Amino acid sequence: MATTTPGGVRAHEEHEGDSSAANMTHRQIMEALSGLLLGLFAAILSSTVVTNALPEIISDLGGGQSAYTWVVTAALLAVTASTPLWGKLADLFSKKTLVQTSLIIYVLGSVAAGLAQNPATLIGARVIQGLGGGGLSALSQIVLAAMISPRERGRYSGYLGATFAVATVGGPLLGGVITDTSWLGWRWCLFIGVPFALIALVVLQKTLNLPVLRREAKVDWAGAFFVTASVCLLLVWVTFADDKYAWLSWQTYTMVGGAIVLALVFLFVETKAREPIIPLRLFHNRTILLASIASLFVGVALFAGTVFFSQYFQLARGDSPTRSGVMTFPFIGGLFISSTVSGQVITRTGRWKGWLLAGGALLTAGVGLLGMLRHDTPYWQIALCMALMGLGVGMTLQNLVLCTQNQVAPTDLGAASSVVTFFRSLGGAVGVSVLGSVMSARISHYARETIGRLAPPDRATAASAQGAGDLPDLRLLPGPVRVWLESAYGHGIGDIFLYVAPVAFVAFLVTLFIKEVPLRTGRTGE
Repeated sequence: MATTTPGGVRAHEEHEGDSSAANMTHRQIMEALSGLLLGLFAAILSSTVVTNALPEIISDLGGGQSAYTWVVTAALLAVTASTPLWGKLADLFSKKTLVQTSLIIYVLGSVAAGLAQNPATLIGARVIQGLGGGGLSALSQIVLAAMISPRERGRYSGYLGATFAVATVGGPLLGGVITDTSWLGWRWCLFIGVPFALIALVVLQKTLNLPVLRREAKVDWAGAFFVTASVCLLLVWVTFADDKYAWLSWQTYTMVGGAIVLALVFLFVETKAREPIIPLRLFHNRTILLASIASLFVGVALFAGTVFFSQYFQLARGDSPTRSGVMTFPFIGGLFISSTVSGQVITRTGRWKGWLLAGGALLTAGVGLLGMLRHDTPYWQIALCMALMGLGVGMTLQNLVLCTQNQVAPTDLGAASSVVTFFRSLGGAVGVSVLGSVMSARISHYARETIGRLAPPDRATAASAQGAGDLPDLRLLPGPVRVWLESAYGHGIGDIFLYVAPVAFVAFLVTLFIKEVPLRTGRTGE
């Protein structure tokens, strides 16, 4: 059947398989969703499982601090920059084919990364891995929306949120265990997602049957290029600022200015494109605009927590990589419970605004209380704060996408969903880079401020440990020096959460102005 879209583009509705999404039973949805969750788990896991293994990886491959940074940054750049393109492709081509393509790209990148013999090969493989992971992250939300009506989508979105939580926070724990296991080694941190991706590929082939809206239109490659170039230049700047050059320097002016120029060119191209990669008219919708802004700030809070928790437990409390992962279980539990429960209740009631507000308030409270972290803070207090933060993230993460999907036509479903995901990833990438630089400065400040309290023989050891530029091995330091350094790390990381609290509060304020529109009971666009 041929139809004409609002923009005058001819569309043809074709079916993959024998059943349409409108007739999928709960069992069929769960079977297809299991494949999506496996793919999403693999994608998120790949970006977090190497966290605790990176020092050993870079050491074995003969790289330096620059290689260390780029192994992380390369994947982050690929995920963030490719998200809008995957979303737009989903509006033009078969969603099932795109998910399977992203899985194949991810597997190829993972195998290449695990077999890498030098830092350059590893960095290139991480880019490929990130492209596939970006597709899985963006398309999981889009495919879910194509299968299920907005009213029913809440409870299923909770499963996505829970998977995101387990992979994000559990990744460092798994990576620590793998790295510490002699008969495995760090290469298995890069291989670990491959079995999940291959199983997902088989499951989706058998279970995912969606109506396909094919449109006779060209992909906006010019728009994709300029938005990718702008984002990459911005992320490269924040990655190396205050390390390779000062925040206020000619490099900063050049990179930020270049990113702004590229962004302006992108906006101009989008106004002329017949099928823009990010339709600017979407931002005329108040809900999409506000949800995107809120997602940007939630991304800062979410990624700051997941990145700095591991450093806090290892460097401020002296825990092992494995134990530091276990200590973050309250955050995982809070996110798992809130995303699942909120999804179930939203499905029954059709109301989502209250969950967004409650989530924003809990997130702000949890992050703000974590600002009081010190190296000797009782663990039960930390666990309570992490649980509050997890509850808040679980109530906001998926529901910001849900309220956006509820207000768009099927022809814009992919673009609208990926816009919210894109801003979340962008907020996380920029936030982590900036906050990481601030954290280093605060730790150095507290270390200099308290070094005079050490006995003279220990001061030389302390100065050497602080000036080495590498992450310290606390086990090799004398007792007084170790306590001094743990105190500096604990206080410095606590300050980071104080800086994140206002960001989380801004996200809460933005959600206040999102108007609640009852969730539709038909599939998106019906």
